[in-house]
Amino acid sequence: MPQQKDIVKIAIQMPGAYPQLIQLDQKKPLTAVIKEVCEKWNLPGPDNYALQYADGIQTYITESNRLDIKNGSILHLTKAPGRHAEDLYKGIQCSDSGVRCDSLKLLATVSTDITFAQEFISRDGHSLLVKIVEDSHEAPLIMTHTLTAFMELMDHGIVSWENLSSVFIKKIASFVNAKVLDTSIQQVSLAILESMVLSSSSLFNEVKLEVTLERLLSHLQVTNQQLQTKAMALLMAMLQAGREADRQELFEFLEKKNLRQYIHKNIIHSSSSVGDEMAHYLYVLQTVRLNHLEPRMRTPLDSYSQDQRDKLHGLRQAAFETESESGLSNERRRSLCAKEFKKLGFSNNSNPGQDLSRCPPGLLALDTMAYFASRYPDAYSRFVLENSSREDKHECPFARSSIQLTLILCEILRIGEAPSETGSDYHPIFFAQDRLLEELFCICIQLLNKTWKEMRATQEDFDKVMQVVREQITRTLSSKPTSLELFKNKVNALNYSEILKLRQTERLHQEETLAPPVLELKERLKPELLELIRQQRLNRLCHGTLFRKISSRRRQDKLWYCRLSPNHKVLHYGDVDEETETPSIEALQEKIPVADIKSVVTGKECPQMKENKGKQTKEVLDLAFSITYDVEEYSLNFIASSRTDFCLWTDGLNVLLGKEMSSESMRSELEILLSMEIKLRLLDLENVPIPDTAPPIPKPPSNFNFCYDFSQAEQ
Repeated sequence: MPQQKDIVKIAIQMPGAYPQLIQLDQKKPLTAVIKEVCEKWNLPGPDNYALQYADGIQTYITESNRLDIKNGSILHLTKAPGRHAEDLYKGIQCSDSGVRCDSLKLLATVSTDITFAQEFISRDGHSLLVKIVEDSHEAPLIMTHTLTAFMELMDHGIVSWENLSSVFIKKIASFVNAKVLDTSIQQVSLAILESMVLSSSSLFNEVKLEVTLERLLSHLQVTNQQLQTKAMALLMAMLQAGREADRQELFEFLEKKNLRQYIHKNIIHSSSSVGDEMAHYLYVLQTVRLNHLEPRMRTPLDSYSQDQRDKLHGLRQAAFETESESGLSNERRRSLCAKEFKKLGFSNNSNPGQDLSRCPPGLLALDTMAYFASRYPDAYSRFVLENSSREDKHECPFARSSIQLTLILCEILRIGEAPSETGSDYHPIFFAQDRLLEELFCICIQLLNKTWKEMRATQEDFDKVMQVVREQITRTLSSKPTSLELFKNKVNALNYSEILKLRQTERLHQEETLAPPVLELKERLKPELLELIRQQRLNRLCHGTLFRKISSRRRQDKLWYCRLSPNHKVLHYGDVDEETETPSIEALQEKIPVADIKSVVTGKECPQMKENKGKQTKEVLDLAFSITYDVEEYSLNFIASSRTDFCLWTDGLNVLLGKEMSSESMRSELEILLSMEIKLRLLDLENVPIPDTAPPIPKPPSNFNFCYDFSQAEQ
């Protein structure tokens, strides 16, 4: 008695007969099952029959795959694969062209099944197909079916591609090279050549000799997307299969023939959408081509290389109008160079080559900077001179920014990564531009300077700015711009305020998808965390801050200090010397009771801004705030040194007045705290004991012999 798990309930059907519902015993031989089915339908010769799946891919059922049959499967009683192979083998040799055409068409369909393919190949059927191709006497439709059937049979790997004759290879290549031929024949011929190229180096060389590359490129200009895709597939196979020298030779040929322009014009621009297979080939071509930059990316600057040193000093000379250095002493020349390299934004101004020792981006960073300086000299000079004249805190360092930006572009473009088998993320812009990395850099370094100013960034904000710039680039590239100009317009339109809006929108959308209990928890946590931020703001006001006064000549005139008393009732302020760090409350002569403060105003609403209307820069306006106090509306005017101080003080003053905090810093900090708190609350702490008191500090060790004595090493 078979066990229940060995029984599968299935239906078996056959044209002209009622289906049979049977319980298939998986331990019973298939021949016995087929014999029982044939007996119920009174069919003689059960050896001439086999079972196939009726739905989907109609695979033959064999002893090796029968365990894949599921309950409820519908099977079809059909010709046995051996009998089917014999019938088709005879049919394709029939003198009647109609019979030959039908047999080859059916052969192309059933050859996808490996069981049938083994039977047909065992009868040397594949050689018969090779002969039909070599003779080339058949009509285009019959030839298409022949090539398709041959391709399906060879895909099983039963017969080696290297067994094919030179006559056959030349014939297939002639189909591809032909200017006038049925496109269906050319599509299958291209697929056959692709498989040949990928199977062995000897076949790669033979195909390379026979296929006319100009004709192959012409297939990319046709409107038939399937033909374009097959032509691209063969090109990619030739690029991947050959030796390094072969690949380089082919690349140079394709560059001369403007392959990327072919693709941009005839594939990307001419069609509304690119198929998945073509997208993969475009991704592979882009990846392989960009990877030629990898050696530069992995190589640090060589201080002994005269060419590299000249390139580095060329950046300095292009930025600053220096007098002839020939008459200067070595010490004076070194001092001048160090000063100018510092203005360029190098961290190690006495030896700027050290900045380029990190790999990646290595020498690629020097290449991109030099390209920008030579290709767009006005923009380069403007960037450097504009930032070298700013205050130290607010200058955007060109060299440091360029090195980090080059690294970001390498990561976004995945330079140095091998193409994956399933990748399809290509950039249409790559096919419209010869030097994509360099041109992207030139646009993005100017974008970085623009974003730096929009964020009113200081040196401490460097990483934050780079994070925003990375987001601007990735968001723009994800929209698949087809030209450099389109990329430039889109990325510049995506300013810092737009990035903040997008982040907020995405955050709100993310919140909408949260489960109701999580949203409820978030609302419960907000008051507690807002109180934490309020206390932090008041503590900052108690510590105090150094402010500057701007004279009518717009230069730093005097410094003054302001701080809140510990009981939060009085603001103390007064002028201080530049060397003063944190003056005591007693040292600050002036004071304003918090109870007398009427309001806090910012920007253009500040009294000192109204008095100098039109004379203040946007930077000063964005950092200005005032408090009005007393019945006569006196005011105390502030200009913060950074946006952070501005947010801390305006928030703190609003807290003192019993108003809501409204700065962007508060919103950002609240979001971070909420996110962290929710993650902590949602941790699975079941069966994890949490002590009520902190664990005791362990006793110190009996000796410290395990420590390394550096003094001994120095001696």
